[in-house]
Amino acid sequence: MTTFVLIAGSCHGGWWYEPLVAELGKAGHRGVALTLAGLGADDPVWPVTLETHVQEAEAAASHAGESGVVLVGHSYGGSVITGVADRIPERVRALVYLDAFVPEDGDSCYSMTDEQQRQWYIGGAGQTGFSVQPLPFFDPRARPHPLATLIQRSRLSGAWRSVAVKHYAAALQWPGRSPFADTVQRLRATPGWQLHDWATPHNVMHDGPDRVLELLLEVAAEISASESAE
Repeated sequence: MTTFVLIAGSCHGGWWYEPLVAELGKAGHRGVALTLAGLGADDPVWPVTLETHVQEAEAAASHAGESGVVLVGHSYGGSVITGVADRIPERVRALVYLDAFVPEDGDSCYSMTDEQQRQWYIGGAGQTGFSVQPLPFFDPRARPHPLATLIQRSRLSGAWRSVAVKHYAAALQWPGRSPFADTVQRLRATPGWQLHDWATPHNVMHDGPDRVLELLLEVAAEISASESAE
């Protein structure tokens, strides 16, 4: 059994992964879908920073799965899982990024994204000054996202790179140039990464969990084969 710790993108919580968690269970694995601070239905959104979310996800990963976990991050969640893997790389069996940010030390979501997304961060926080309102087409369960998590820079030693299994799924159906295009280009040229081009919008589960499930089962099999060979 492989344990997957699942981090959703901005404004979303563990509910986004519920169909995937159910399918992982049917396949004999375990999915732990987190709703991070500030993103629950009744959570305050201030003060919550990227550091808050990394610590929260680190605690969950430290207590889930006796033999370690696979960290899965969508969009904003990529910054969270990178921060966790940098702190406890010995607990992380694989990293899976779903059209997500992959920061270097000193990067923030704000610095890594494009101008359109930056305008959403700042304009979307105009109402409260500290939380970014969900976009109109988001699921009704989406919550205002703590602005500080998108602005704070990642503090990374580089230890996360020691995780041997690293997958990145790039969504190809953006209406224009993807804000993750520079990240994808960088990773294509970086040894140790397996990239997957998906004909899907940024919401990679828009047509159900099957596509993501197939990738995670592939990762679980890869880990199992590697451990059998040792």
